[in-house]
Amino acid sequence: MATQTIEFLRRVPLFEDLDDHTLTEIANAAVEQSWAPGQEILRQGDTGVGMFIVRSGKVEIVQERGGQTEKLRDLGPGDFFGEMALLDEFPRSATVRAVEPTTCLAITRWHFRGILESHPQIALALLPVLTKRLRAAEAHAHEDTATH
Repeated sequence: MATQTIEFLRRVPLFEDLDDHTLTEIANAAVEQSWAPGQEILRQGDTGVGMFIVRSGKVEIVQERGGQTEKLRDLGPGDFFGEMALLDEFPRSATVRAVEPTTCLAITRWHFRGILESHPQIALALLPVLTKRLRAAEAHAHEDTATH
């Protein structure tokens, strides 16, 4: 199991530059969880405790805005979500639910912080992802104000 998890993590772009020792640390910290289609993995507004990496299956990310639910994107194997919870304790910004039988690796903030301290390059790899998602959110917010 651990070897398969390490090989899977090696193919995740966020972790591709890490050495075997670090990948082993992450694999040991990760907890595998599974969901049936339609089940919520995390809910908008809940406090986040960590990130998830899709190992198999497919999830959809939806966001409640002004009484409307909007689908933001679908994610599949190797994609990750919930990464902002690694950096802060703010409520989740969106709901993520399984579209098909889905298995994810969950990594909690407290485990991830220790890994980050010894491997700051992971934080550097996260920055472009966070920036891209922030820009998309800002553009969306601008569209909302322009239409009202």
